[in-house]
Amino acid sequence: MSGGLQMWQDMEKEREAMQTWKERVAQELDRVVAFWTEHSRDQEHGGFFTCLGRDGQVYDDLKYVWLQGRQVWMYCRLYRKLERFRSPELLESAKAGGEFLLRYARVAPPGKKCAFVLTRDGRPVKVQRTIFSECFYTMAMNELWRVTGEARYQKEAVEMMEQIACWVREDPSGLGRPHLPGAPASESMAVPMMLLNLVDQLGEADEELAGNYAELGDWCVQRILRHVQRDGQAVLENVSEDGEELPGCLGRHQNPGHALEAGWFLLRHAVRKGDPKLRAHVINKFLLLPFRSGWDPDHGGLFYFQDADGLCPTQLEWAMKLWWPHSEAMIAFLMGYSDSGDPALLHLFYQVAEYTFRQFRDPEYGEWFGYLNQEGKVALTIKGGPFKGCFHVPRCLAMCEEMLGALLSRLPPAVPPAVPPASQGAK
Repeated sequence: MSGGLQMWQDMEKEREAMQTWKERVAQELDRVVAFWTEHSRDQEHGGFFTCLGRDGQVYDDLKYVWLQGRQVWMYCRLYRKLERFRSPELLESAKAGGEFLLRYARVAPPGKKCAFVLTRDGRPVKVQRTIFSECFYTMAMNELWRVTGEARYQKEAVEMMEQIACWVREDPSGLGRPHLPGAPASESMAVPMMLLNLVDQLGEADEELAGNYAELGDWCVQRILRHVQRDGQAVLENVSEDGEELPGCLGRHQNPGHALEAGWFLLRHAVRKGDPKLRAHVINKFLLLPFRSGWDPDHGGLFYFQDADGLCPTQLEWAMKLWWPHSEAMIAFLMGYSDSGDPALLHLFYQVAEYTFRQFRDPEYGEWFGYLNQEGKVALTIKGGPFKGCFHVPRCLAMCEEMLGALLSRLPPAVPPAVPPASQGAK
């Protein structure tokens, strides 16, 4: 067989595999979105039910602001990015969710602090001393502005973004955390990660805001990179304010899924900056390193938590397999391959995707189970709860569909090379 023919056959195998996965991902996205649009919307009070059983039955009507904001963002993103989701019903549901947030998310307007949990009709139940309810509120408002053109949504997003940045970099007192003398001054990787994600969100196709937040984005990147510790051999979830390893369990704590999610946030930043050196570093330290240590060699799947010294983690769920780290891994490896062309990253995408589709998806009722035991068996049959909503799964599927489509469009036409005529006398 000629070298040209072999190359063409290999390319056709690659095209076929990508096309197959693109179709699988698109079909799964349709099923997942249908689950939420059928079962989640609260027609009476606005917003969304997220505590849904396997078949979509509502088992608790509390509303979690993280998940309300995420679902508004997700519906708007689908409406904006994928033609088949551009329906009035989806947009109307997103707007109703946004209006619920505008009315009820903030605990004491005009103050910016948002609740963590609300009753069904919007009364605050619980507040977290973190920035994450506010971050997802910001994402929701910015996407609503993008699909509706209504300036009031963007005003909310920009004002909340300014408050979040102030809490993180200048004055955290508004978060309500007490200063206890024995508590270490630590930084969770989740904080600069979320801020970097907001910089990307608000700066998309907006040169003025992108310029305004450029320094903040660079600051976030440097803070995230400080979590690579131990001479580059471990990504730690928490470090000191000075960027050093902390003592004890807090310092040794690792979250492979978070490292992978940070990885694709950083990859997008590297592409925007045109920085191939950063891209290579991110692929090595935030994709390959956490995957090699976090993948279960016996049962497959990513461990939820790990200890950097190989000690037993203290969290009861450390060995479980959760939906969102696998969603983030699919995005990270496919993005890494898209940006670098390294076939090893594409093979890792296929490895994670095969496990994820086999173990998490529910072919009977739709959507994915969120919580598996170490062996990969379903531990909780719920499809939504206080932390799992309409976000990680559809975001993963939508982004992977988009990336696979772009990769397929970059492949040369499927035309086999011309076969030279056989030489005279050949049999």
